[in-house]
Amino acid sequence: MQKSNRQPAVTRDGTEIGLQANVELPIEMNMVKQAGAAGIGLLRTEFMFMNRDDFPNEEDQYEALRGMVEAMNGRPVTIRTLDIGGEKVSEGLISTLGHSISSPLGLRGIRLALARTDVLETQLRAILRAANHGPVRILFPMVTMPSEVRRARKILARAARGLKRDGFEVPSPLPPCGTMIEIPAAALAADALARVSDFFAVGSNDLTMYTLATDRADEQVAKMFDSLNPAVLKLMQITAEAAARAGVPISICGEMAGDPRNTALLLGMGFREFSMASTNIPRVKKRIR
Repeated sequence: MQKSNRQPAVTRDGTEIGLQANVELPIEMNMVKQAGAAGIGLLRTEFMFMNRDDFPNEEDQYEALRGMVEAMNGRPVTIRTLDIGGEKVSEGLISTLGHSISSPLGLRGIRLALARTDVLETQLRAILRAANHGPVRILFPMVTMPSEVRRARKILARAARGLKRDGFEVPSPLPPCGTMIEIPAAALAADALARVSDFFAVGSNDLTMYTLATDRADEQVAKMFDSLNPAVLKLMQITAEAAARAGVPISICGEMAGDPRNTALLLGMGFREFSMASTNIPRVKKRIR
């Protein structure tokens, strides 16, 4: 395994593939480095909001993010903005924001962020400050239309102006902003979303769930959860082709990305960046090589 960690993820015809790690908690950082990850392709920020009945302040978020960015020693970190919702909600936040946030189809992801712009702006200020310590990208979840991305980017610009007024250093240019493709509507609107996005990240787990209307946590229907379903693959193909036309980098994350049985298919569809559990990186790298 250690030998594999030192080898590049390059196909036999010389195509370099970026293998990055999904991270949920700071405690995982040692595993990420041991696996030889090229970066963090999906940093879930929900850990800062869990087990509490209020929202973390800017300073707390900045300190947590800075430590993870610095730990990567110059390798890129893609930070997803708050995607609390579904099963990831405390009772305190439900009482604050309403029961809609506990539904997979409710007020979550970018919908919640745009409904509570104060929460989003605080998080973006923390991310911008952390971006002074290493390369960072910002990823918006649960997007369905370009107007959501445009509004979020305006809030990012406002956060940057506010930081400058407050005497903080702000990266120039601002970090790239990407869109998660995890809803069929987003995949079908990929050409339009590419015009407002610096990169795409396909969330294969949620895209499968929403396309097939199947909750993989429900044992009665879990066997129907299949990311290789032709409908799911078609939406991924539409997205990859739209990204290629626009020259927008595209990655894939979720369990599908970490299964070496899918690697050849995903490469053939045009994916050149994969993000997965760090323990899967050596197996996928072996398949790529």
